[in-house]
Order: sequence, then C-alpha cells, then structure tokens
Amino acid sequence: MTLTKASRSPVRPKNNFLVFGQPLIENEDIREVTATLRSGWVGAGPQVRRFEEMFRHYKGSRHTVGLNSCTAAIHLSLLAAGIAPGDEVISTPMTFCATINAIIHSGARPVLADCEPDSMNISPAEIESKVTPKTRAILIVHFAGRPCDMDAVMTIARKRRLSVIEDCAHAIEAEFHGKKSGTFGDTGCFSFYATKSIVTGDGGMAVTDNEEWARKIRTLSLQGMDKDAWKRFDGEGGDHYQVVECGYKYNMTDIMAALAIPQLKRLEERWKRRAEIWQRYQEAFADIPIATPKPPDPDTRHAYHLYPVLIDERTSGLTRDEFRAAMARENIGVGVHYRSAPEHPLYQKKLGWKPQDYPNACRIGRQTVSLPLSARLTDEDAADVIQAVRKIIKSRGDC
Repeated sequence: MTLTKASRSPVRPKNNFLVFGQPLIENEDIREVTATLRSGWVGAGPQVRRFEEMFRHYKGSRHTVGLNSCTAAIHLSLLAAGIAPGDEVISTPMTFCATINAIIHSGARPVLADCEPDSMNISPAEIESKVTPKTRAILIVHFAGRPCDMDAVMTIARKRRLSVIEDCAHAIEAEFHGKKSGTFGDTGCFSFYATKSIVTGDGGMAVTDNEEWARKIRTLSLQGMDKDAWKRFDGEGGDHYQVVECGYKYNMTDIMAALAIPQLKRLEERWKRRAEIWQRYQEAFADIPIATPKPPDPDTRHAYHLYPVLIDERTSGLTRDEFRAAMARENIGVGVHYRSAPEHPLYQKKLGWKPQDYPNACRIGRQTVSLPLSARLTDEDAADVIQAVRKIIKSRGDC
C-alpha cells in the first residue's frame, strides 16, 4: 500500500514525544520535598517513619520497612526467610531481572515455573511440578497489576511448608478476593520506581505481619546496625550502636518518603484514571488484529499498572520490534515487559535455561509491547496512542 502524505505524518509532533511511564509530580509533592530539605534531615528519619505508618494502614499489615528499592525488599525477604546456598526458590520467567537476581544474591538457585498464556502470571500447576526437596520458597509476581491466583499459590505453600514472597512492583492497588496484594505471603515487596503508581525516583517497601522478619529486614537494610541514624541522633537514643548482622545499605531516605507521602493520598484517584484509559484502549483495539489483555478476573482488583498487547507477525503483519519502531516514528514511547528471563545470556550460561522450555513466557516475551498508561496522560494523549496503534496495524493489514 502507498501511504498518502497525510498518513505519513506522525500522530504527534517531534517536539511533543510521549515518554513511556512519565510520572505525574504535582506541586504538593514538591512542597513536601522542599520542606524536608529545609528541615536539615534528609536521611532515614521522621518522614520515612511517617510514610511507613501510612503504608502500613493502607495495606492493613502489622509491619512496614521503607527501603531504597523493591529489589532490596525481595533480597532481604529471602534472607529473612532463611534462604541459603543449596536452596531453591520458584519464580516466574515473565518478570524483570531484579526478581531473578535477588534469588541469586541470596545464594539460592532460581527455578522457573512457566506463566499462564492469558494472565501472564505464574501458573500454580507449573509451581507444583517444580517443587523438589530443595525448594524453600515461592516468589510470585503480580504481573502488570493483575493479582496471581493466591488461593492456589498459598495452598501449595502450606502443603509444602514453603515461604511465599510477593513481588508487588506492579501491584500496589491490586486485590484478590477482597484481600490486598502483599498481605498473602510472608512478605510483600513494593516499588516506587519512576514509572510506578507512587514515584520516589527509586524506593521500595517490605510489608509483613511477622515481627521477627520485619526486625531482620530493617537491621539488614542498615548495614546490620541495631539502631538507625534517626534513633542515634534524635536526642534520646544516644549515639552508640552495635553491628549485629553483616548487612547492606538498603534504607529509604526522608527525601524519598517526602515525595511519596502526598502521592499515597492520591493513589485511588490515579488508579481510577488509569482504569479509564485501560478500558478505553480495550474498546479501541477490539477490532484490530492484536491481542489485548484479558479482563480482570471476578472478585479481583487489577492495579492497571501496564497495558501489554501482543504483536503476532502472522496476524498483525509486522513483528513486535517493527511495531515499536513504528510507534517511535509516531513520537510515542512504548515499553517491553519483558523478554522472558531464559532469553538473557547470563541466565543461559549460569543456570542452563533455554527459552523453549518455557513456551508461554517465550512467546509473550517476543511479542509483548506495553502502551503508555499513566495518570499523567491526558485524553488527547490517549487518543494519540489509539490513533497511532490503529494507523500502524491497519496500514500493514491493507498492504
């Protein structure tokens, strides 16, 4: 097909490129950070404690520990679970490398259970098939904001006496059968990275009802010291501390927490906005040959963190990477979440993984594209995304 001059013009002007996952930072957020900077306390202090308490109430959990990333939360949760060299931890191949790396850093061997083809979440049946006498934990990922089948996961864990750690990087607002994400397993691990529902640049949180796990995670996050800086310099705790663990520098700072606090207050309204855009995409793409996400399962709450579509060359007329390039020419940024873990050279070499052994994750990882989905998007932005996708797919279908 020969495109007309008008159809060759990009949907958006070059000086107005739509950045994928660009955060929405408002004046209240900036004022809170400014006040913290002026207070003279920018490390782990009163703002971190305030944010931890607010997040604890939001989740209805007993303990929260603010950290510098979700990766740190996963790593320390594994250590709190007693994971050690020689152990195995089952996880999903459809995740960011941080999930896998945290298992390796704990000394354990990651074992993959393939994902389901429609939900893209880890398959409980696959988990069951991968349990061995060396298995000590299940590390699930609520992919794109869709909660895993936690009834099935927890049934396996209880039967096999396994710890459960929830990677909730995509799923702050998610719920399964009325229960909030991160509160099913032994710990829930949350991300406040630049593209997330709450943005602190980086940042994370561990949520648990286990007091001993919370204490260990907090201690390990502070180089193994039994007192953090706030307790040492608040005028009451004195300046003496003891190193009781060989820990890490994983703590959250007051600057991070100050940026997060007002965003937590607006979390629900931003979730509603993303839900509106998600549904608008569902309706707009129903008649073109791309695979859109399945609707949320009954009695669950989807966090609507990502809107992943699958570009199958046989039906769409172009490859996933051709689609990505075409969207860039329309001045719209997209993401890839994710190439499956077995595709990466490190894991192939270190662990012997082969993509073909995980067919669902392999296919999804080679076809998936995440379209912009953020509370920052205007109605016009969403319309541009829709127009660009339809233009690209229809132009290939008409050739």
